[in-house]
Amino acid sequence: MGSVKDLVVVKKPEDGKTGIGRFVFSDRYSVFDWGEMPDHIIDKGKAICIATAYFFAKLEKLGIRTHYLGVVEDGKVKRIDELKEPTDTMEFKLLRVIKPKIQANTYDYSVYQEEKVKFLIPLEIIYRNSLPEGSSVFRRLNAGSLKLEDIGLKETPVPGQVLDQPIIDVFTKLEASDRYINWEEARRICNLSENEIEEMKRITLLINDLITKEVSKIGLFNEDGKVELGFDGDRNLMLVDALGTLDECRFTYEGLPVSKEIARISYRGTIWHKDVEDAKRKDEVDWKSLVKTLPPPLPTELANSISLIYKAYTNELTGRKWFDVPSLREVLKAIKGFLE
Repeated sequence: MGSVKDLVVVKKPEDGKTGIGRFVFSDRYSVFDWGEMPDHIIDKGKAICIATAYFFAKLEKLGIRTHYLGVVEDGKVKRIDELKEPTDTMEFKLLRVIKPKIQANTYDYSVYQEEKVKFLIPLEIIYRNSLPEGSSVFRRLNAGSLKLEDIGLKETPVPGQVLDQPIIDVFTKLEASDRYINWEEARRICNLSENEIEEMKRITLLINDLITKEVSKIGLFNEDGKVELGFDGDRNLMLVDALGTLDECRFTYEGLPVSKEIARISYRGTIWHKDVEDAKRKDEVDWKSLVKTLPPPLPTELANSISLIYKAYTNELTGRKWFDVPSLREVLKAIKGFLE
């Protein structure tokens, strides 16, 4: 069980072949690397499953390798246009997850010097089309851990700035907290070639372009998003996990957040969030044990409104009314008061 979805292993990867797995997308959600939060977002799992399946099908037509096999209804694997009802279960080719070892309070990635195929690359890649307020880029620039030349900028950006060209960031996937690293460190710890790094960037930009075009049709701007990749049995890069959802991306509508960023905004300023930030500064590996407070539940009306956003987004993205909810614009008008 993960913080937001459960994994069912149908067939383990063995004998030089990928396995078969199923994601059961839950109504749980996570912010600030905490894991499961105290409340659930109704029908979030089904909405995310349909949305990500929609994008996987689009990518297949573009010739991008993915782990996607289909969605599951009544025990059968189907295309989304074959479904009678929205489902929360997706079937995919299963890769190995090889975790780095922890030694002397640091992460040891030496295992990746030996492994060559059929594993999840322990990185998350972020594309950024803009730098909204709250973007980690500002914090990292202020701290000196990121330089303007690292992201191709000549002048210090300002909150809300739309970029002329996307920025591609990379951070660790399997550590206790997401840790931003540069591409040279990413290449070294994962034993990647320069060509593989360039191909990862190319695939990320293609995915960014697809998502940007699709959501612009329903009035949304694609601020940034997350991509995960792995190697198949021939060491070909393949897209894994999920994409194009309100968990993997940060969308806005006329500047208003249309993602789980709404929940993040609600939690910023709480005592719990301050404790989390303080703990991460003290111990990057075991920070969670230092947090003595628990996150409070979201206001009920806000949690219900976030649920409506997930469902309305999936309806309008796919052009099919999977959920009986108002239009996305109507939902966003109603939620605007929470964020002012």
